[in-house]
Amino acid sequence: MGAPTGVEVVELGGLYERSRRHGNDPYAALRPAFHQLIVVRGRPLRMAVDFVEHDLPSGSWLWIRPGQVQRFGRDLVTADGVIVLFQPGFLPPATVAAAHMNPPYEQRPLLPEGEQAQALRQALAHLTYEYGAMASLPLDSHVEVMRHLVSVLVLRLAAVRGGAPLQGPVSEVFRRFHDAVERDHRVTRRVEDYAGALGYSPRTLSRATLAVTGVSAKKFIDERVLLEAKRLLQHSGLPAKEIAGRLGFTDASDFTKFFRLRTGTTPAAFRSQAWGQVSVGSA
Repeated sequence: MGAPTGVEVVELGGLYERSRRHGNDPYAALRPAFHQLIVVRGRPLRMAVDFVEHDLPSGSWLWIRPGQVQRFGRDLVTADGVIVLFQPGFLPPATVAAAHMNPPYEQRPLLPEGEQAQALRQALAHLTYEYGAMASLPLDSHVEVMRHLVSVLVLRLAAVRGGAPLQGPVSEVFRRFHDAVERDHRVTRRVEDYAGALGYSPRTLSRATLAVTGVSAKKFIDERVLLEAKRLLQHSGLPAKEIAGRLGFTDASDFTKFFRLRTGTTPAAFRSQAWGQVSVGSA
């Protein structure tokens, strides 16, 4: 993403040719470092995000977060829709808080209807117009206009999603634990280490995590490590031994055992299958 304003508005229909012009595979796995808001206007679009496949019907929205691994299906060549891309830190803190943008967040496509759908269409139309009219304002003014219009879009999407995150002591414990796992999952997989660093007992962390996610604190940590392992295996060319080291495993065989126990396959077999896919949903 190279826009000087921190935002890009791109037609889905142009992504395929744009990738080919730059010598890239349109169906390759990507791991962008920016936010993407995808809206489908016409034909349904199929894609995978963090190894979950999504069928996006006309009118649906999908929010892809920085660091997630994504892959388009073969129908990208005929896709009809828009992607709004913006950098982390672009939106004001008040918007981030009101839209519940910080993790943990819910990851699912949204299909707004009625007035909500109309409001989103109008917000996107205004954003698209201002994006194309950059030369009509000084750059600083244009950036602020774009910041406000993207804020409108994400706040409207938050209204469609509905339901603010859980509040209260339990959710605060989990939020702190989640943030610590995001930061330190490459360093330790022990619940006791997180409990000591955060000032809670392991039991308190486990109760809070179970209440919010339905899994134990230990399983939550392991699933985050497993997700990062899959991301690196699919998106990077790093050898499994180096990935093991990056994820805190002192021995590559320990990493293989960890991965096989939770997936039923080895890191090498997972990578081979992931790289061998020519489109989402095919082997």
